[in-house]
Amino acid sequence: MTLHLPLRGAFTALVTPFTPGGELAEEAIVRLVERQLDAGIDGLVPVGTTGESPTTTADEDARVIELTIETVRRRGLAGRVPVVAGTGSNDTRSALSYTKRAAALGADAALVVAPYYNKPDQRMLEVHYRTIADEGGLPVVVYNVPGRTGTNVTAETVLRLAEHERIVAVKEASANLEQIMTITRDRPEDFAVLSGDDSWTLAILAVGGDGVISVASNEVPATMVELCRAALDGDWATARSIHERHLDLFRVNFIGPNPVPVKAALAEMGLISDVLRQPLLPLADEPRTRLREVLAELGLLRTASVAAA
Repeated sequence: MTLHLPLRGAFTALVTPFTPGGELAEEAIVRLVERQLDAGIDGLVPVGTTGESPTTTADEDARVIELTIETVRRRGLAGRVPVVAGTGSNDTRSALSYTKRAAALGADAALVVAPYYNKPDQRMLEVHYRTIADEGGLPVVVYNVPGRTGTNVTAETVLRLAEHERIVAVKEASANLEQIMTITRDRPEDFAVLSGDDSWTLAILAVGGDGVISVASNEVPATMVELCRAALDGDWATARSIHERHLDLFRVNFIGPNPVPVKAALAEMGLISDVLRQPLLPLADEPRTRLREVLAELGLLRTASVAAA
C-alpha cells in the first residue's frame, strides 16, 4: 500500500484524554478530534508518544485510532485528512503487529518511532523499518527523536529507507539542522520531511521541509495550519510573525515531560481534565504559573470550569 494523500502541512500529535479514574475518555477524544477538523487541520496522529503510548495498552491504542478514523469519516473528510497512527515500539514484532492492526482499522499511514532503550545501530534500524514497511500494510513515517530514544537515525539511513516505496516520510526531531538539510536536499521527490518540534518548524520549512507533526496544534490548530501554509506559499513574513508570536508557547509545552504541559494547557483552556498515566503526574505549580502566563498572553485561557472528561 502506498500513500495517496500528501503528508504536507500541520499534523496534530493528539493527546489522549483520560477520565478521572484513568480510563479512556472517549467523548473527550471525539471532541478534540472534531475541534481539530473544525480548525482545518491537515492531518491527525493518534497514539504517538504525545498520546502517552508508552503507558496505554494495545487495545486502548486501537480504540483511539478507531475513534479518530470514525470521526474523520463522519465529518466527510476521509481521503482529505490523513490519520497517521502511532505504532512504534522497541520490539519489531510488536511494532509490526500494531501497524497491521492500524491498517485493518483504516489508518492512512503509521508513525513508527525509532526503537528506544535497546539502541540499535544503523544496520539494525534499517532492518527494523524495512520489516515494518514490507509486512505492516501501511505507508511508514520514520520518527527520529534521539533525545528520547537514545538513537539517532542518521541522514544516510533515512535516505536509504526513502528508497522503499512504503517509507514515505520522516518526522525529524534530532535538532540537527545539518542532518535535516542533507535529507531535504537528497531525498526522493515524493518523500516528506516533517518537523517533530514546533520551535523548529519554520527553520525546517525554510530548508525545504513539508510541515510539522505538532504538539502545539493541540492548543492552536488553526495557527499551525496558517504557519505551514504561509511558508509553503512563500509568504515568509507571515510565517515568521506567527512563529515569533507563538515561540513561547512552543517552549512552554516542554517545560515538563511531554505531554504533561500540553495537557495542563488544554485543561486551563477548558477542553479536557488534567489526568495522565503514571509515572507522569500533572504539571507542578511553578511551571504551571509560567504556562498560564503564556496562555493568557495568547488569549487562550478560559475562566469556565474544565470540561468533564
